[in-house]
Amino acid sequence: MDLFTPLQLGDLELRNRIFMAPMTRSRADTHAVPTADMVEYYRQRAGAGLIVTEGIAPSADGLGYCRTPGIYNSAQLAAWREVTDAVHAEGGHICAQLMHVGRVANVLNKPAGSSTVAPSAIRAEAEMFTDQQGMQPMDDPRALTLEEIPAVVEEYRQAALNAFEAGFDAVELHCTSGYLPAQFLSTGTNTREDAYGGPVENRARFVLEVLDALCSVRGAGRVGMRICPGNPFNDLYDEDPEATFDYLLAEAARRDLAYLHVIRMPKGPVDNLALGQRYFSDRLVVNESYSFEEGQAAVATGVAAAVSYGRPFIGNPDLVERWRGGYALADFDLSRLYTPGAEGYTSYPAAS
Repeated sequence: MDLFTPLQLGDLELRNRIFMAPMTRSRADTHAVPTADMVEYYRQRAGAGLIVTEGIAPSADGLGYCRTPGIYNSAQLAAWREVTDAVHAEGGHICAQLMHVGRVANVLNKPAGSSTVAPSAIRAEAEMFTDQQGMQPMDDPRALTLEEIPAVVEEYRQAALNAFEAGFDAVELHCTSGYLPAQFLSTGTNTREDAYGGPVENRARFVLEVLDALCSVRGAGRVGMRICPGNPFNDLYDEDPEATFDYLLAEAARRDLAYLHVIRMPKGPVDNLALGQRYFSDRLVVNESYSFEEGQAAVATGVAAAVSYGRPFIGNPDLVERWRGGYALADFDLSRLYTPGAEGYTSYPAAS
């Protein structure tokens, strides 16, 4: 068994085990609608066993960065349908990663009338880029009331419904990088004293309710979750991330998700791969700076069912065929990772 071996994860029948990892590329328009460039970008990379998209906001409140897409109105759904149709026409599969940033936002990047919300009114001590004024501090968030939380869970359910209507094969819950689910999980961002704060059973409640909402749409066999316990990105801190995620994964495993997507952190406070294997040993997707050879070994030895690659897919839209044919990999232009337009996005040629 190797990276080119077909794979079934839940209800997904995939032609290889080389996944494209989610990567923010900032090419949506100012209304969070996917563009024609995005259609071509994902089409070019349809050779992946599964494409996991960049983070997609389930609501206007879920937006926080400039030029990132949503999936909460008809224009966005129609544009995503063009993306999924293009990927399917190439024989590929594509998963919508649902990302609510919570407090990781700046008002200049959000539509009028939207709010920056979080479990608790604690600002992230970090900055983000805005097209209007360059780097700016994060917003002061408003704490969600107990009565508002079910509506946010419903936004995720509706986003999953919209994703499947737009032709996606699966949805993935973004549960790391300091965004809303991770904010609920972590003691440094969640100081609530109600049913969603305090002991781990309460802090994990929001994430588990969201997972249940996602699974209710097309079944757990088309739902994944991405985690990175101990990741401090976006000013995130938890007193005991291993205990937090041990509880969360034990509960998530009972829901029989299609897969768990784990980012390794060799120098982190938690052995993320070991934790993932404890509960998802037969459906673990691993990520973060794997070489082709490392990926082959991870699959061959049963450490992982699949390996997701991010940066190699940027400059190599035909990454799977390059590796299959023994071609060298091309570099990519770091300066154009987040700039608008096709250059540095869809401009990388195939090897042959």
